[in-house]
Amino acid sequence: MYLSIILTPVFALGGMGVFFGGMLAYASHKFSVEVDPRVVQIREVLPGANCGGCGFPGCDGLANAIVAGSAEVNGCPVASAEASNRIAEIMGKAAVESEKKVARVICAGGTDKCVQKFEYTGIKDCKAASMIKGGRKSCNFGCLGYGSCVAVCPFDAIEITENHVAKINDNKCTGCGKCVEECPQNVIVMVPFSNRIHVNCNNKEPVKKTLNKRCKVGCISCKQCAKVCEYDAIIFENNVAKIDYSKCQQCMKCVEKCPTKAISGEIEKRANRNLH
Repeated sequence: MYLSIILTPVFALGGMGVFFGGMLAYASHKFSVEVDPRVVQIREVLPGANCGGCGFPGCDGLANAIVAGSAEVNGCPVASAEASNRIAEIMGKAAVESEKKVARVICAGGTDKCVQKFEYTGIKDCKAASMIKGGRKSCNFGCLGYGSCVAVCPFDAIEITENHVAKINDNKCTGCGKCVEECPQNVIVMVPFSNRIHVNCNNKEPVKKTLNKRCKVGCISCKQCAKVCEYDAIIFENNVAKIDYSKCQQCMKCVEKCPTKAISGEIEKRANRNLH
């Protein structure tokens, strides 16, 4: 009698478990959504950083977009050339070879070069600092140096120098673009990895407010760099020089001519040029 009292609920619960398990299995099969096997294959090839640099919600989102045709096979800024080629192979396409891009801080106006308007003692965050008269620097377009970009970089590729300017390690940067989105000054841009020449100024104010009064290394819009460039690779937008990397031959003439050294250049090409 006592045994039946114990076993009856056990068998009842066991039977219910089998019944509902069967129902769930049936529902899973009946209402399952077919997944394109290519999505799974591409997801396995992607690096899994889930950085969002591709513009999609993580690697799963990009894999689905590639198969759907709404993203390129080399749409992942973190993936290596080999990974992109493998994805192209899965999709039955030829890989589109494109040079890796990395983030670049277009400001050299640290506390040793740029005059400070006031002493800032608030929250050590660039967005917060920029809300107070555009930040402590006399240049309202320069790097504030409080490391908001450092906080969002998932690859430890950014550091803040002793002169309070962000500096990016090209060899660690994957080009995810998170720092570009985070910077309230819009002082971080994406540039080709192999290019040696950069304009390190973002100041869009008139020349008279720049020349040795606010920043010693600011672009003064003298256009001497454009005059010596034989390839028409330098243009001016909002009083500041910009380089057209599709035309630049890296001859270094603009670097030599710039009177304020707002344009910098490396003498040797980087040996580990990367493609993705």
